Amino acid sequence: MKNIAFIVNPISGTKAKNRVAKLIRETLDLQQFSPTVVVTEYAGHATQLARQFALEGYYAVVAVGGDGTVNETACGLVGTKTALGIIPNGSGNGFARHLDISTRMNRAIEMLNSSEAINVDYATVNEIPFFSTFGIGFDAVVAQDFADSSRGFKGYVQSIFKDLFQYKPETYQLKGEGIDLTTTAFLINFANAGQWGYDAYIAPKASVQDGWLDVAIVSEFSLMEAAGMAIRLFTKNIDEHLHMNTLRTKDMTLVRETEGVVHIDGTPTQMGKELHVKIVEEGLKVLVKKRF
Repeated sequence: MKNIAFIVNPISGTKAKNRVAKLIRETLDLQQFSPTVVVTEYAGHATQLARQFALEGYYAVVAVGGDGTVNETACGLVGTKTALGIIPNGSGNGFARHLDISTRMNRAIEMLNSSEAINVDYATVNEIPFFSTFGIGFDAVVAQDFADSSRGFKGYVQSIFKDLFQYKPETYQLKGEGIDLTTTAFLINFANAGQWGYDAYIAPKASVQDGWLDVAIVSEFSLMEAAGMAIRLFTKNIDEHLHMNTLRTKDMTLVRETEGVVHIDGTPTQMGKELHVKIVEEGLKVLVKKRF
């Protein structure tokens, strides 16, 4: 019997969480797993809980929530033998979508019954872990406004249009092995996984198992070009657009003009002018659908 814990964020996303425990009892293979369900009470609580479950030798800890909940839970599991599971129940669910985990709770739980643990990469920015994407510029500003708005896709779109007409690109310096670049950019996104969420692919070729970060640099574009670029996000070919430049790195330092907002897996936070980003290869175990 494998011990498995479910960490539920009661305020993430737009869906009710009060049926999670019932769904787990009805759907999880209880001959294979012995479940424990806990609810977070404050920011950072998921990390503490996950770390404790890992110390107790749990087979897996499952994050029930959005990318922020996944990030907190995974932070408590990096470098351990305990695997991360995901029941995506947030707004964007970018990391889960990249791993092909259903956004329907019952199907995500069913997948756990026939899952396997694989090793994946994660990354850090100034020693703070991220698992999907880290961004500065326009998408960080949108993340900040989205956090203060109504959740869901409608709130996300409203945040985009609110900021699109007033955001001004900044100048950045990027330095890494074979890279020394100064550029003015609308946004810069470091992608371990390819999605922002909602099936919008900022880095279509990103992989969580290749030991690299894809750095998506979007230069300034006209409002006339915005719709075309948005379509490319959902058709997985934004990297072919004239205003997109993609680099690959394992270790990079980025210097910007001013300190300010960034987003880490979709959660906005304030950071300084100098940002050091690096990949950590195979640093996390994740439960995915069994391949064979």
